[in-house]
Amino acid sequence: MPVTTLLLLFAAGLWAGAQNALAGGGSFVTLPALILSGMDAKAANITSAVALFPAQFASGMTGAKEVRGAGGLGFKALALISLAGGACGALLLLATSAASFARLVPWLVLFATALFTWSAFGPKRAEPKLLGKWTTGVLIFFVAGYAGYFGGGTGFMTMTVLAFAGQAARTSAVTKNMLAAAMNASAVLIFIFSPEVRWLQAGALALGAVIGGVSGAMLLKRIPDRPLKVVVVLIGVALTVGLFWRAR
Repeated sequence: MPVTTLLLLFAAGLWAGAQNALAGGGSFVTLPALILSGMDAKAANITSAVALFPAQFASGMTGAKEVRGAGGLGFKALALISLAGGACGALLLLATSAASFARLVPWLVLFATALFTWSAFGPKRAEPKLLGKWTTGVLIFFVAGYAGYFGGGTGFMTMTVLAFAGQAARTSAVTKNMLAAAMNASAVLIFIFSPEVRWLQAGALALGAVIGGVSGAMLLKRIPDRPLKVVVVLIGVALTVGLFWRAR
């Protein structure tokens, strides 16, 4: 493995870690970077999940004191649901082809973008909480399943659910980081036994992602709510366009 390739993977990890901490979508940086390094798509997807997990855990712990529950569920309940969903998604990835599910991904991110935009900039209500316990739990479970299966845009979808469950943008961004770590913890525990993991490339990505993730999580504390919402929407639009382009 050339040193230049490892340096490029480190840079991709740095970018992806910061992007995941701020709004999600980091795997859309790491996945093409790993494919360009010579991996097939499935190996790149699994290696990316393993490599990004330390950064997700580190960035989540950076703001751990600020995490909150949502939709009437405490944070511990949301984390347990995330663990269960992530494990189901990982097992599904190892057992089936990703082709049919990949066709749904652009539509899922488009829907999530529209929902978050409406919740952030649409008419305000006296009672901001729109989702109850069961709806919040089911949606988080399905987002976690998607995270274990593919992962791109998971942070954005999680923030959308949390926003509709009544969380402010800053709080949902921090809580999203901790839930992302929980979603991927069970998936990574399954993936590390897979021969698809390329450990040298994963190490280069992980080192950059940890640095970027912690930096991004610290930056969250300095960004006002409204600009953060605008950035999240712009990232969602970019992800949607990119996904539809890839699906052509």
